[in-house]
Amino acid sequence: MYKEVILKKNKEESILRRHPWIFSGAIDLIDEEIVDGDIVSVYDSRKRFLAIGHFQNATIAVRIVSFEEREINQKFFTQKLGDAIQLRRNLGLFSPDNSICRLVHGEGDGLPGLIIDFYENVAVVQCHSIGMYHSLSFINKALQKNIADLKAVYSKSSDTIHTKEIAQDSFLFGNTNVPHIATERGIRFSIDWITGQKTGFFVDQRENRTLLGNYAKGKKILNTFCYSGGFSLSALHSGAKEVHSLDSSKKAIDLTDANISLNKFRGKHKSIVADAMDYLKNIDNSYDIIVLDPPAFAKHRDKRHQAIQGYKRLNEMAIKAIKPGGIIFTFSCSQVVDKYLFTNTVIAAAINSRRNIRILEQLHQPADHPINAFHPEGEYLKGLVIQVD
Repeated sequence: MYKEVILKKNKEESILRRHPWIFSGAIDLIDEEIVDGDIVSVYDSRKRFLAIGHFQNATIAVRIVSFEEREINQKFFTQKLGDAIQLRRNLGLFSPDNSICRLVHGEGDGLPGLIIDFYENVAVVQCHSIGMYHSLSFINKALQKNIADLKAVYSKSSDTIHTKEIAQDSFLFGNTNVPHIATERGIRFSIDWITGQKTGFFVDQRENRTLLGNYAKGKKILNTFCYSGGFSLSALHSGAKEVHSLDSSKKAIDLTDANISLNKFRGKHKSIVADAMDYLKNIDNSYDIIVLDPPAFAKHRDKRHQAIQGYKRLNEMAIKAIKPGGIIFTFSCSQVVDKYLFTNTVIAAAINSRRNIRILEQLHQPADHPINAFHPEGEYLKGLVIQVD
């Protein structure tokens, strides 16, 4: 049906375990005409069918979209996106007080290389493979078919596709002004997917932001690496006494201030443009709760040790600085640092700080960021809620 990729002898085991990636080192032969983005059929060394996927001349050479012989067409994408969207409906993420969620989470929804976030009737599509980028027409039509009140579809892949081909960011369907207002658990956010990071918002911390609200009432809170102020707004919404939002980026602080004004929380909030490490040196036990949600300190395994040292320093400083009995929400989104290594790093930070800690909660990504059981690499967000004696 499609151009062929043939694996080396005994290199099919991971595919038989339904892992959705094929690495370049496992490939023996490919059709000469194959180019980046092509749909390919994959066979073992004895020419037995294994899977269908998108080819790319990269370390991950094939991202599998089907383990069955079938046509990857409009019907395929309409069905796959329909299943993904129905899951989010079942989770209660389309409701009067919530209009923000992740509609498609790559391998977790059986569509490797595809991310779609949803903001109040607007879908923002981000492709991480050339094959998915070439499938945008199918994706656009599938979204319109499955969401009756969809107002716009925006494609934002220029920063995520590594190719000589120029990926154009643009509306595929409809149009709307940005910033665009959407709601998460009753809190309004101003979303700008054109100039903002990722798709415009960090959807994956929704449940953890809500959890912070359970601890926040009457407390003084420091939210470091605040970006657009998600944790700060959740804390204020739940009755925090005072919240300070800190980021080294003035642009991030401007986003936070806009969201604070949008929700009329300005009286109990202060914004700070500063480096988190520098600021933590001088806070003198003045906060009841500190949130540590830094960007990924490592995206590749060869940077893992460096990342661990960064997490250790950051957590040690916060543990030393927080009030006795204080609470720290601490996170890592570095995929190469697993939850066991991250926990051990926080424990090492506590040992160095000479303060006792208790782990109250173990945190992770929410259900609209599902993890493919055969693809453990999809579990990237991990966190802890710790109490410091």
